[in-house]
Amino acid sequence: MTGAKTQIVELLTEAGVKINGSNTWDIQVFDERLYSRVLAGGSLALGEAYMDGWWDSPALDQFLHKIFSARLEKKFRLTWASVMLFIKSFFFNLQGPRRVFQIGDHHYDIGNDLYQAMLDKRLTYTCGYWNGNPPARGLDEAQEAKLDLVCRKIGLKKREAVLDIGCGWGSFAKYAAEKYGASVTGITVSKEQVALGTELCRNLPVEIKLQDYRDVRGEFDHVVSLGMFEHVGVKNYRTYIKAVADCLKDSGLFLLHAIGSNRSVYSTDPWVQKYIFPNGMLPSAAQIARAIEGLFVMEDWHNFGADYDKTLMMWFRNFNRAWPDLKGKYGERFYRMWKFYLLSCAAAFRARRIQLWQIVLSKRGIPGGYMSIR
Repeated sequence: MTGAKTQIVELLTEAGVKINGSNTWDIQVFDERLYSRVLAGGSLALGEAYMDGWWDSPALDQFLHKIFSARLEKKFRLTWASVMLFIKSFFFNLQGPRRVFQIGDHHYDIGNDLYQAMLDKRLTYTCGYWNGNPPARGLDEAQEAKLDLVCRKIGLKKREAVLDIGCGWGSFAKYAAEKYGASVTGITVSKEQVALGTELCRNLPVEIKLQDYRDVRGEFDHVVSLGMFEHVGVKNYRTYIKAVADCLKDSGLFLLHAIGSNRSVYSTDPWVQKYIFPNGMLPSAAQIARAIEGLFVMEDWHNFGADYDKTLMMWFRNFNRAWPDLKGKYGERFYRMWKFYLLSCAAAFRARRIQLWQIVLSKRGIPGGYMSIR
């Protein structure tokens, strides 16, 4: 047994994982070069080796959950890829105005057919709310419950104007217009989302624009942002919050729905950065608090990150079921990449390594206090 393999075996044993074992969470190795590759390259190498077919697991989400729960990444030395990503993120603004549309081109514009196959009927690409009252019985119900939760948390009323920053394909905009009679302006950096979202919201008081949040003008009764703050970057958090404050009425509420990190960081995982969300990073509670200080009053902070595990597993189920119709366009390597993305994220939420927060903010504080809504 090589030295690299010995080290990997010892690490996996700490997590309760065996190489070529019989448990669903065990790892099957098809190329012995895997061990030295992972020791040298860390998480980036692990993900790329999976894409290359060097290893697999009968239940990839269970394997990765074991890895995350055992905190094995702390046993690895820093890799060149992670060091360079930190340096770039620390010294440069990777989410500045000139880069803002890169994530649209790379991730959200890869194909509406993929997202239509994977997501719920409203095309809601954020965490569903499974444990409402009553609990959701499926993905469609979980996403409608989440959209309604947002509307209720901001106290949305008929004919109120709402700005939706990072509106996706218009799922919230369409719901708020149909169910609450609101007028919604949605902005996104994805051309494909603008095209399909505009079609889906036709004949409703909804406008979807290809626009950076820094370019928003006008005044709104409320502002919501569902799953977009992960693309803003720590160097722009204060700018983002100021942009929201500038266009929100003094009596209005801002609801920020974002994946959060348990600690303050400046960059994301190198594999995720390279293949899924370029220039992305997850905010910490401390970073959000610093960004809102003096501009907003924090009225409510709701964590339902455990619900994202179930949402992601449902997305993978839908994606996997639709793959025979998609594979001719996307190819086998994409399948393994997308599977690793969805199931690694599910595992991270299951291990509570990352969170999902809904934060309600007011500009001046609500007289008498905010009534928490769940």
